Amino acid sequence: MGESRLDPAEVAARPVHVRGASRPLRELTLDDVRERAAELRAVTGWGPTARVAPVARAWHELAREMEAGGAARVGELPAERLVELAPRLGVVLPS
Repeated sequence: MGESRLDPAEVAARPVHVRGASRPLRELTLDDVRERAAELRAVTGWGPTARVAPVARAWHELAREMEAGGAARVGELPAERLVELAPRLGVVLPS
């Protein structure tokens, strides 16, 4: 499934596990996104865990975009941007 074929509403509804609970991506706050980035960064290491680093960076990038745009929740960002980021965030499988 290519990125251009992803349904923005479906991407925004994807569950993400943060702070001990699963919530739709669109409902995550800036603090939730920062926490997710920190969790992933903390488990990044050598060998197989090195694959986590790009995902952690994508979550950090999402936090920066939310800050720059004044978004309190992920769902306030442009839908097309969420579709672009979704594979890198690990929310959907990359094409």
